[in-house]
Amino acid sequence: MPFTVVRMNLVAPHEPPETLSARYRAAVEMAAYADAHGVDTVQTEEHHGTGNGWLPSPFAFAGAVFGATSRIAVTVSAIIGPLYDPLRLAEDIAVLDLLSGGRLVTVAGIGYRPEEYEQAGVEWGRRGKLQDLLLETLLKAWTGEPFTYEGRTVRVTPRPFTQPHPMLLVGGSSKAAARRAARLGLPFFPSAHLPDLEAYYREQLALHGTEGWTMMPAEKTPLLHLSEDPDRAWALYGEHFLHEARMYASWQSKDIRSAVRSTAATVAELRAEGVYRIVTADECAALGAESLVLHPLCGGMPLEEGWRSLRLFTDDVLPRLHG
Repeated sequence: MPFTVVRMNLVAPHEPPETLSARYRAAVEMAAYADAHGVDTVQTEEHHGTGNGWLPSPFAFAGAVFGATSRIAVTVSAIIGPLYDPLRLAEDIAVLDLLSGGRLVTVAGIGYRPEEYEQAGVEWGRRGKLQDLLLETLLKAWTGEPFTYEGRTVRVTPRPFTQPHPMLLVGGSSKAAARRAARLGLPFFPSAHLPDLEAYYREQLALHGTEGWTMMPAEKTPLLHLSEDPDRAWALYGEHFLHEARMYASWQSKDIRSAVRSTAATVAELRAEGVYRIVTADECAALGAESLVLHPLCGGMPLEEGWRSLRLFTDDVLPRLHG
């Protein structure tokens, strides 16, 4: 049975605060509905200063989801690690891990937008060293024991629910990210289907004498929207998908690899490309994919259309998959 994901990044271009508030509340309600119908995880993200409301605070959103659910995981994929204070992040994740009973999954990357570093007052050129410091500090902090941090003795409490520590993966598409994960004995989350990089990570595990595993996207991982009439949905809502696709593509340099990278400039090109797909429930059930990623509120999608997509997925597709 495929792994099922509901993606929520709360992108909503030109939406005023009063309607954006309704979108946030709807996202939490959708997460609760997904939880009740057997979806595996809500996946959320982090970006700053985007101009279209791309979620900047994934852990606050995760806390709201945990308060409304009982079994579904929340995967934060990914945080921009060097922008965080390591001790405060250790506390925040520990609290969420306790609150959720171990349902938080954090993927730590270093990002790819220098303007986010500039906004946070963090030096772009130090991002690798800062990421090392963050990950090393989290692992020490979650023991609950005193340790030395930047020349002083500190202790982080409370200890998390999950032992030996909350689920933490290292994300990225570089050899440096793979080496970092292997050195620390952490799982590796490549940002795209990169078998050569996975092999390199395994080589590094052997070199460092550590253990780990890879959570790698499939070769094709389309973002899905369900509709009883895909042609009509593309005509009405295609611009929402195109908005997100074009903004995300504008951030990608030639060295960045992403499972959802698009080069489309028009709705027609986006539809033909297949990175974003609108499918019927029958087509979704027949995809045979390793994972199904539903994106019900993509690009500021009207709430009622997002709900239609989610209900088709949970009420029509999932019962067939659970079969």
